[in-house]
Amino acid sequence: MSAEPNSMTPNYYTAKGFCFTSAFWMILATFAGLLGATELMAPDLTENIGWLVFGRIRPIHINLVLFGFVTPGLLAAACYILPKLLKTELFSEKLGVVTVVLWNITLVAIVVTLAAGYTQGREYAEMIWPVDMGVVAVFCLLIVNFVMTVKRRTEPILYVSVWYVLAAVILTACTFSLGNIIWRPDTGSLKGIPDAIILWFYGHNVFGLLLTPLSAAVTYYVLPRACKTPLYSHTLSLLGFWSLIVVYTHIGTHHLLQVPVPTWLKVIAIVDSVAMVIPVMAFLINIWYTVQGKLGEIHADVGAKFVFTGTIMYFFVSIQGSMMSLPQVQRVTHFNNWVVGHAHIGVLGFAGMIALGGLYYILPKITGKPLFSRLLADFQYWMILIGVVGFTVVLTIVGLIQGNAWLNGEAVYRILPSIHIYYVARASIGLIVFTSALIGVYNVIRTLTYQPKESAT
Repeated sequence: MSAEPNSMTPNYYTAKGFCFTSAFWMILATFAGLLGATELMAPDLTENIGWLVFGRIRPIHINLVLFGFVTPGLLAAACYILPKLLKTELFSEKLGVVTVVLWNITLVAIVVTLAAGYTQGREYAEMIWPVDMGVVAVFCLLIVNFVMTVKRRTEPILYVSVWYVLAAVILTACTFSLGNIIWRPDTGSLKGIPDAIILWFYGHNVFGLLLTPLSAAVTYYVLPRACKTPLYSHTLSLLGFWSLIVVYTHIGTHHLLQVPVPTWLKVIAIVDSVAMVIPVMAFLINIWYTVQGKLGEIHADVGAKFVFTGTIMYFFVSIQGSMMSLPQVQRVTHFNNWVVGHAHIGVLGFAGMIALGGLYYILPKITGKPLFSRLLADFQYWMILIGVVGFTVVLTIVGLIQGNAWLNGEAVYRILPSIHIYYVARASIGLIVFTSALIGVYNVIRTLTYQPKESAT
């Protein structure tokens, strides 16, 4: 597909499409999470309704959060950031619109197939082969569009955000294909321990080589621009980039410390999990020194406020993740709600906050008009922040109760009455996050469609 000719006013159809996609699927993703949390609180609520049982709702929730809400939100920002940094237009808005449409068709297929019970039964890789191929196809289209945009650039220097965006789409296309065993359409898996190893190679890298690079790309663009300050250190940004690529790819096996995986692979996973402090702190030091003394500017821009809060969440989730890879810690924290709390800090607190920040930052720029309601955006910010902190506290407490009880030989069913109240709190917090999604989609749609009165003067 050839590129459209240059124009003075880009239409940003692709970025707008991904904005709407992210906002819309956030509603369904958070509703699925709320329903799953409610089922844990009241297991008989959806009794005998096969397509609503917890075993089907949970993978729907996870995959919609990952591919429906967070990734499109980050890609929306990327579709604005790349042309700006490269001083050219997106290679093909038509190809971008096709990508957005195919992305949404794939998301519908994810919901329908998982709800109907068609699954490969592998965590984060539950989708059946035809749906897997839809995901691979959209990433291949993104690669073509982004690489060709870079090729047509008029800016000779590649800012670090460009590095991160290209790495995210290219590496994810590879790791998704490998982790979902797409060369075996009948099973989508290998056998035994090799399958577990390759699954968790993918399972962790779908976060570390997709959400993390895209989030870093958005952060490296939004915060310096919002604060009107140059990046503190380009050298630190490249250190963070390359150390992330080298270190993160080897840590997935820390999910398998308690199974018969080769010891050398476990050691590599543990060492690299601890070594994640290098890319994390290189990124955070660089960003925090860039915005030093500029908190007023961050507060004034609601998008920057979301993004900056996401960097704080990144610090907590990364330190926690390194600690959880240690065998003595994992004896207590693994296989319980502690891990669920950790995932919520990472996906909703870190990547989700930055996705929403990037979305709110670019919306006025791609529409040429102010955000419909700064008040609603601020309200959504506080609801999500309360939700993330609430999830973290509640699920950490539940995880410690479960982990210590099981470590001491207590039966699973005897623990359930003591943690029921926490499941009630969890569902209540989920309602807050779901409400924030409703507010967000209203704000996004109105921003995309309304005509401000000032434009008439």
